[in-house]
Amino acid sequence: MPDWRQELRDLTRELGGHARRVARAIDRTVDRDPYHVAGYRGYASRWRALVVGRVLQDEGIQKADPEHRGWQNLLNTLRRLESDPMAFAKVSAKIGDSTHELIADDEGFLHEWVKLPTPLEENVWHPVEIELIGSAATTPVKGIAQVLVPSPASAFGIISDIDDTVLQSDVTVLLSAVRLMLLENSRTRLPFPGVAAFYRALHGGKAPAPTNPIFYVSSSPWNLYDVIVDFLEAHEIPIGPLLLRDWDLGSVLASHKDHKSAIIREILDTYPWMKFLLVGDSSQEDPEIYSAIVAEYPKRILAVYIRDVSRSPLRGQAINALAEQVKLSECELVLGADTMALATHAAAKGWIDPVRLADVRDEKKQES
Repeated sequence: MPDWRQELRDLTRELGGHARRVARAIDRTVDRDPYHVAGYRGYASRWRALVVGRVLQDEGIQKADPEHRGWQNLLNTLRRLESDPMAFAKVSAKIGDSTHELIADDEGFLHEWVKLPTPLEENVWHPVEIELIGSAATTPVKGIAQVLVPSPASAFGIISDIDDTVLQSDVTVLLSAVRLMLLENSRTRLPFPGVAAFYRALHGGKAPAPTNPIFYVSSSPWNLYDVIVDFLEAHEIPIGPLLLRDWDLGSVLASHKDHKSAIIREILDTYPWMKFLLVGDSSQEDPEIYSAIVAEYPKRILAVYIRDVSRSPLRGQAINALAEQVKLSECELVLGADTMALATHAAAKGWIDPVRLADVRDEKKQES
């Protein structure tokens, strides 16, 4: 039986080739698009901040609209995937009362920790003004990134996957996954029933404690950053630092495990006092990745929540075996068929207010 991941790699490689040929044809007849700075949501401690962004051409992508047809969404998707970066762009990044000069990588990405001379306020998002240095444009080329400084008084943090955890992606079925990615937009994609209310309950915690930060970690490409942010906002799902991946067409899904594990470790190491819930799904390697993190960071993980989206009984057996291993670390892996199962467990543990279960239940009924 052919490997669907290899099929997806082959398909995206072919689509990338077509997109490049179209882009080159357009470039020969019209002026190239101007560059702009895309600022992303990162995170920080009081004395250092992770600045994340990218310098790339503005492809004139249309704002998502529920009325857009499939061909319009496809065109926007190809524009995102084909956005040309400014390699090794020099920028200034101003945060608080300090300014830092940074250099992007060969794909125009900025992902750099900067030390701060004065501490940042906690439990607040802080803007980072990024400006392109040496631009020939008549007006300054600027963008705004943001960094979140969680409160040390938060009860816990949440690290969540996105695809098939929050956002219905159906990555276990090749054609369905491709159709959703290429032909839908942030206003037509759907969350899992009840997930918005559940994440609001996790984020809100139990008063009067500060809110609990949510970190979104995914192997989706940075090219889809605006789609994911707009999706979260449209469905009133709490926003948080959003850590995606430099997704080279043709190598999709490669090193998924290493990518995700490295980002989670960086978050845990940044906030050594904070415990976390890890939330993912059964479609890829989340149970294996999270189980390894539980063993590597003893007593730091409160629980592992896995949404069961697999159609294979063997996959369920493998995850249940991992759950037995996780128990040895005084943690718990919960494999839930739906959002309500996970929310009920969280309420029983005192991690969300039991009153919020009604919100999850009502939302689940409305969206099912």
